[in-house]
Amino acid sequence: MMQLFRVIPTVLRQIIRSPIRSSLTIGGIAVAMFLFVSVEAMREGVHTATQVQAGDTTLVVYRENRFCPFSSRLPQFYGDRIERLGGVKAVVPMQIHVSNCRASLDVVTFRGVPRNDLGKALATGAHITGGTIADWQTRGDAAIIGEALAARRKISVGDRFSAAGITVFVAGILETDHPQDRNIAWVHLPFLQEAARRGGTGGLVTQFNVAVEDPTQLENIAAEIDELFAHDEHPTATRPERAFVGIAARDIVELVDFAGLLAWGALAAVFALIANAIILAMRDRVRDHAVLQTLGYTGPLIGWMVLLEGAAMGLAGGALGAFAAIATVRLGNFSLTMEGLNVEVAGGWTAPLLGIAAALTLGLLAGVVPAMRLARRDIASCFRAV
Repeated sequence: MMQLFRVIPTVLRQIIRSPIRSSLTIGGIAVAMFLFVSVEAMREGVHTATQVQAGDTTLVVYRENRFCPFSSRLPQFYGDRIERLGGVKAVVPMQIHVSNCRASLDVVTFRGVPRNDLGKALATGAHITGGTIADWQTRGDAAIIGEALAARRKISVGDRFSAAGITVFVAGILETDHPQDRNIAWVHLPFLQEAARRGGTGGLVTQFNVAVEDPTQLENIAAEIDELFAHDEHPTATRPERAFVGIAARDIVELVDFAGLLAWGALAAVFALIANAIILAMRDRVRDHAVLQTLGYTGPLIGWMVLLEGAAMGLAGGALGAFAAIATVRLGNFSLTMEGLNVEVAGGWTAPLLGIAAALTLGLLAGVVPAMRLARRDIASCFRAV
């Protein structure tokens, strides 16, 4: 068993002996794995933002058959009627204003909430740095900026920030794991209603966020809310928050699904690159293999060295591409936004570890056939091929 690992330095020297070919192969693998990991990070972000989970307790009440915030208008007094329903814990009216309603990588979203409802609107575990909710309450034009938006726009506490025709004073930076809160600016509801000039002050809002007491009753309470306003002038469509994001971001979901085909193409490219490099290397090393056999290396051991070579190149290229991809995602703070809702490109380690494992596996598989052929080749045939 120890002999199988003692040949690792020899395998690494064989790779280094062909620096140009090895560098091009590893570089090609890195580029392919960069694409694969980036796409998988997008897929992971979409899944996190759109898949309803058992512990979700938030419903979004929107205007029926409306999606863009500019077109959804609901009377603010709906909130009082919703709050009287059984199982409802809290209701927060929201005015949404966006710089662009279409799909984009850099959209600024303002969410206006009543002065005393910011704590209810924020996700559990959220933390404000550089300020407090009390600081936000003292100024009518104050804003709490999500950490991803602040990093992307290089915003600090105390700055004045302008976007989509709205100018605010940054009273704090919000740190949270909730993707919707990380990419928006929280402002006062009357201020946003007046500044956006859509509906006027104190009359209409874009949506209501409804917190329920029992997660298992989400669907039942949603049906009750829609039934309550079914015959009003402004009928509603109520869904769990993640399901609402999934419907609004349907174009993004389709785009990511299509990008998944590119990820599979990247894996095929990795396999082809490693297999090609190994085949070329085996042709150049016929004399070396004959010498190794005269020194006592058995056919299976030489085949094992071929497998190690494929695995080493796959691991090197996969790690290089995966770490480059995750660094790009984290430094870029990318967020796909559509109709005021955000789908973050995930910056966790699941995608890069999957990419490295895939490259390592493909490296081993690419070396199987050449390894089997060398393992069965006798020393005489090696010398005849020299």
